[in-house]
Amino acid sequence: MSEDLHNLYQDIILDHNKRPRHYGVLTDYTHTAEGYNPLCGDKITVFLIVEDTLIEAIQFEAACCAICKSSASMMTEVLTGKTLDEAESACQRVGELLSVDMDLTADLSKDGEIAALAGVRKFAARIKCATLPWHTYRSALDG
Repeated sequence: MSEDLHNLYQDIILDHNKRPRHYGVLTDYTHTAEGYNPLCGDKITVFLIVEDTLIEAIQFEAACCAICKSSASMMTEVLTGKTLDEAESACQRVGELLSVDMDLTADLSKDGEIAALAGVRKFAARIKCATLPWHTYRSALDG
């Protein structure tokens, strides 16, 4: 990854940490779940409004590190207005981008801002921080 691209990805993560999107309790939610990573102490609650198969709204509250908060913020941006099938595809792509077993190249034009999460895979201990919001989203759907 070039130095310029690395810096851009860092800027995206820092921006989402400082100004998280869709932060706070969502009233009238239809689904919710809490996620916790005991290794680092990250805690997150995801709230969803799902009508038929459409994610009408998604928000979160968290007491967590910058990586987790940024990932959650990006997740809410990506999943809002998506069908459940589209959301599952996005979850799978994040899993691929963070997988140390796959040497995928992230692309802002294809992946959007979640491409910034690909840099996290260099730090194995932080992968769980980045995936916690996405796992918590899936738990909310599963009830």
